[in-house]
Amino acid sequence: MSRGIHEECGVFGIYSPKLADLAPLVSFGLHALQHRGQESAGIALNNDGVFRSCRDVGLVSEVFSREKLDALGQGHIAVAHVRYATTGADNLRNVQPLLINHHKGSMALAHNGNLTNAYELRTELERRGSIFHTTTDSEVIAYVIVGQRLQCSSIEAAVCAAMDVIHGAYSLVISSPTKLIAARDPHGFRPLCLGKRPDGSIVAASESCALDAVGAAFLRDVEPGEVVTVDERGLHSDRSHCGKERRSMCVFEYIYFARPDSVLDGKSVCLARQRAGEFLAQEHPVEADVVVGVPDSGLDAAIGYAHASGIPYAIGLTKNKYIGRTFIAPTQSEREMGVSLKLNPIRSVIEGKRVVLIDDSIVRGTTCRRTVDMLRHAGAKEIHMRISAPPFIAPCFYGTDIDSANGLIANQYTVPEIAKLIGADSLGYLSIEHARLLTGEDTGFCTACFGGEYPTEIPKPGSKSRFERPIHEQ
Repeated sequence: MSRGIHEECGVFGIYSPKLADLAPLVSFGLHALQHRGQESAGIALNNDGVFRSCRDVGLVSEVFSREKLDALGQGHIAVAHVRYATTGADNLRNVQPLLINHHKGSMALAHNGNLTNAYELRTELERRGSIFHTTTDSEVIAYVIVGQRLQCSSIEAAVCAAMDVIHGAYSLVISSPTKLIAARDPHGFRPLCLGKRPDGSIVAASESCALDAVGAAFLRDVEPGEVVTVDERGLHSDRSHCGKERRSMCVFEYIYFARPDSVLDGKSVCLARQRAGEFLAQEHPVEADVVVGVPDSGLDAAIGYAHASGIPYAIGLTKNKYIGRTFIAPTQSEREMGVSLKLNPIRSVIEGKRVVLIDDSIVRGTTCRRTVDMLRHAGAKEIHMRISAPPFIAPCFYGTDIDSANGLIANQYTVPEIAKLIGADSLGYLSIEHARLLTGEDTGFCTACFGGEYPTEIPKPGSKSRFERPIHEQ
């Protein structure tokens, strides 16, 4: 967790009325969702029930060459995925979409989220003879759906039945031989939306920015608990699970995960982040000369803080966009050098100034400390750190890479102590009360990792790699 909070995953699906070269178009959608996962990417293309796939570890641009996209051929349905490993290791066998062949046909599945009862379900499935090929909870979902499909009259009925069995966070896109399915858990932990292209193609994606990337007009969000089916008859849905649970969208989708140009459940991410900055200015005012945001997710909050406080906003940190989030150096000295490669202060903005520095979170404190040190070396007179999220004090079980409270700095130190550890003159966090109002009203957010109540029964202790089993030579 060198950066702090990691993304979870992004899903994308498209149904085309006619055979088409969908693979290049789908890759555009994945590029738009790259911020949600940089460990692996995959596309599964369906041509009249014949599935072809291209999946590998790496960024979208690394996985999909033009030759590989062309090799997928034509199809009328495609599902795709970008991944960050929140359950299961980041190796090739865990790359999605998952392809499943079963008695009634084939299925491709892509999943964003985390199940809370994955361990129990997997244990029961293994006892009944299921053989797992991955170490992800997504394969558990696939097996549960297939089990229901053997008893149900349709794939959409099977997905609806599976929703009574699987618990936790899941936004799914699924291709059967003839249908595209989009489904969202009854709490709505993770986003999922629908769009339509001028050629009549229906698109499902984690964020609306991916719709824009493929020329699709936004139709609507998939409702929590809804199962949407797209086939030759058009778009229809099952809402039998809607309204059964309180809405619990992960509030960190607005604070950090989503792209600022996305709209989630009808609310602008950019405006939510600006509102977070405005709240911070109300809660933690300070006399200063300039407000600076840490790129990228701290920028909008910094604009909001500047607007509410009257302190001028300026770009005081520049980010090297050609050093990806996957940049890894083998030694400590090289890792510290890597921070400077990614982020560098603009001395003319910082030198001699009292700086309000806005960032989205502090997890362990190491990255934040290096950023504060950079500003000190650039001549900052004072540094007042403001965080557009409450302190992380509890693990997340719904798709954010905090599966343990161990190492969370806010669990071990008070706010003044953290300020001293990171080298800031003062430190202020957004309150949970204001975090729940980022979209203008409390529409129902999950704030469990900030000390709020968990919306579901929490799982037994276990790391994100809890299904990894070493193979010993006999």
